[in-house]
Amino acid sequence: MTLQQESIAAACADLKLPGIARNWGALAQQAAAKEHTFADFLQNLLESETRERRLRRAEILGKLAGIPGDKTLEGFDWKAAAGVPKAQVLELAQGATIHRKENIVLLGPSGVGKTHLAAALAHKAVAAGIKTRFLSAADLLVQMSAAQAQGRLKPYLTRAVLAPPLLVVDELGYLPFAREQASLLFQVVAKRYETASTIVTSNLPFTQWSATLAEDPVMVAALLDRLLHHAHIVQITGQSYRLRERRKAGDIASPAQATQ
Repeated sequence: MTLQQESIAAACADLKLPGIARNWGALAQQAAAKEHTFADFLQNLLESETRERRLRRAEILGKLAGIPGDKTLEGFDWKAAAGVPKAQVLELAQGATIHRKENIVLLGPSGVGKTHLAAALAHKAVAAGIKTRFLSAADLLVQMSAAQAQGRLKPYLTRAVLAPPLLVVDELGYLPFAREQASLLFQVVAKRYETASTIVTSNLPFTQWSATLAEDPVMVAALLDRLLHHAHIVQITGQSYRLRERRKAGDIASPAQATQ
């Protein structure tokens, strides 16, 4: 490495410009070979730094978000999930709903791809540089209950619930919640109403949400009023993908075989 190269590397380190440090040599050679102007070279150099920063931010946001790592739209089996409204999902993946602070609710029976799709939408948001948090409904309420018991509910709400422009609450309806926990979930929805986007997945139709939320129809009505006011409902039909795979493997009988 020449003295000039060492000087450039040191300056990039001081200014925290790793993209420029990594790419300037190749871009300089490209500029010389193609007779680019100094302005062209500078533009390409700055764009390389911007790309590097965007990738680093997405990587950090992805680690903090808690999103299931292997669940992407690119890895989703659309053929197996015939009951998924593909056009609607792909439109939602563009991210405009997050900027408009709108919600997404994915409804359908167990095993039809709700969690995968919610995680895939969250990955798209992270790739766009949007701070995201992904939690199961059970984990969210356990954390909120613990924060409340320790007198830290307000800072927890501020940091973990209100701060992310996108919050994913997965698997609402799989476990029943007591009145105090249901009240905490209502706080999440109410505080994020018209201020940030929330994605919720549930195996229950809205008419059955009261059964999992302390049998309190008044509170559930208020929660749904806020959740659904600016919401896109993705209704998914079909049989469990996991059960279909088990049937193919011969581990369990098909419905027709079971009735014979």
